[in-house]
Amino acid sequence: MPLLFIEVDNCHETAEELAAKLEKYARFFRRTVKDTDGKERPMWSTRWAVPENEYGEMPHPPVLLVFNHIGERNPNRTIPRLEELTRHLWQGQWLPEGYHSYDRRMPIVVVGLRSLREHGPQGLVFFRFGRDRPQSLLDAIGNPRLAAVHAREREKARVRQAEYQAQLREIAREQAAKKAVEAAREAAQREASRPACAGCGARFTDERWEAAEETDWGRLVDTHPHLCDDCKAVTVASAAPTPGRQEEHQEPLPEWERQEFMRLPHRPRCTECKAAFTDERWKAVERTGWHPLGQEKHPTLCEICAQEYDDSIKNAWPDSRTRVSTEERPEPSPAPRPKSGGWFSRLRS
Repeated sequence: MPLLFIEVDNCHETAEELAAKLEKYARFFRRTVKDTDGKERPMWSTRWAVPENEYGEMPHPPVLLVFNHIGERNPNRTIPRLEELTRHLWQGQWLPEGYHSYDRRMPIVVVGLRSLREHGPQGLVFFRFGRDRPQSLLDAIGNPRLAAVHAREREKARVRQAEYQAQLREIAREQAAKKAVEAAREAAQREASRPACAGCGARFTDERWEAAEETDWGRLVDTHPHLCDDCKAVTVASAAPTPGRQEEHQEPLPEWERQEFMRLPHRPRCTECKAAFTDERWKAVERTGWHPLGQEKHPTLCEICAQEYDDSIKNAWPDSRTRVSTEERPEPSPAPRPKSGGWFSRLRS
């Protein structure tokens, strides 16, 4: 319920006296004070809690004159005269939009006490100065035409917003359709460029395609990039070691395990006998992971050739590991002659 001031008249005062009272109301409504935020506000709004005006106007609180006809004055003659005397207080400004603006104006409403008792605040017995028909109390102190204008504007804004949202949805559908067409085209191009196995002709899976194209410092990591997983497994399993130099064939390591410790993707060969390394030997000489492993002494030799090399060194210099201090060192003796027929003899020749 909005703020409402009530003045009761027993029909003893003239229209001029009542107009003087309403002038005092208007002067009181025009008084301003600084609020707690330092801004000037009407003093009455700091004394009474009133809702914010939703239409952006700041009309003064309405004044309700209730006439109790017990005096000698006739209200039917007093009210028209009072309306003319207070026109500058309540008269609004007509706007082209189809309503009156009552900004900084004081609505004045009159009613008879007998009619108020009979019909109550909902009855059509309240007359507002400037209007030609009785209204209910809320309509009399309000601005129905302004409310209707804002209701139409809100409806137009709602329609515009709905149209805008429909346009956004249509644009989103078009973009989604374009993306779907582009995705289908890219998928077709990708399928057209998908490699085929050189052995069986089957198309690579996505995982095999990615593994076959993986590189390390510009070099392919996969040992058989042109074969599918099945053909690669068959090829690796059928690779036989060099006769007389390798142990029995071992199962190939999985690709993920090979990449874990292999520095190079190609199996090394012994520089002495030219035999391919076993998986264990390859892992021992090529490990580059984070594990604290010692460096292999003969990384270019297979296990057999490395063992023969160590045996030849022991046979050639049997006392090579003996350490004698310089004070106890005996007289130099001729270097021992290496045994003939050993692995080291081939190096001397």
